[in-house]
Amino acid sequence: MRHLSFDVEISDVFDLKPGEDLMDYAPFRLAVAAAVEAGGARRLWYTRGPEGAPTVEMDRSKARELLAFLLERQQDGWQVYAWNGLSFDLRWIGHNAGDMETAARVALALYDPMFQFFNQRGFPVSLAAAGQAMGVPQTKLMKAADAPRQWREGNYQRVMDYVVGDCQITNQVVEAILRERRLMWRTKAGSVSSEPMPRLKTVAEVLRDPEPDQSWMRGPGLTRGKFTEWLPAGLLSDAG
Repeated sequence: MRHLSFDVEISDVFDLKPGEDLMDYAPFRLAVAAAVEAGGARRLWYTRGPEGAPTVEMDRSKARELLAFLLERQQDGWQVYAWNGLSFDLRWIGHNAGDMETAARVALALYDPMFQFFNQRGFPVSLAAAGQAMGVPQTKLMKAADAPRQWREGNYQRVMDYVVGDCQITNQVVEAILRERRLMWRTKAGSVSSEPMPRLKTVAEVLRDPEPDQSWMRGPGLTRGKFTEWLPAGLLSDAG
């Protein structure tokens, strides 16, 4: 099965304080996005200014081009992956494209291993933690919070390399999950844990599964609804 992974970087600069929710700073503007096929072919989306240099933020036409590309790949039978793509990437692609309904349809057909893991265990896991535990030699080139600053400072290629690298890591983690039939991650304590994942599911399939058991948590955990709150109610009810 042909597959690819995609990722976006935002152009908004902010520092999260302890206890703050990322969504406190929403909505987000996109700076650049990438898609990388399992075979290595890559593609980038960003807007160029009059002199040819990238602009601070992606314009609507380029965001629509990105969204159309993802939809076309899904319709052509590709498995499209993104790490936390349901909650973040597609939400803000749709917002910047001015087409939340198409973004939601792409999201429901998306393979989001992080969302699937959350729905099984009740908490999220980072791409870096999964990559480390699953033996992926490639590492992230910077912290996500640094990308908008680097972009605004004109270090465009550095950020492009970063977003492509995250797509490549996602592809490698996906391939490791398919091979091992489980997702492993490095815990904050430094140990390695694993969760059975006999097959990867689309977001729509995950939404038909029971919600995660979080009764073991000391306090209220992240709810599944936080991932899906932006989806139109009609599409969400159809998926369930």
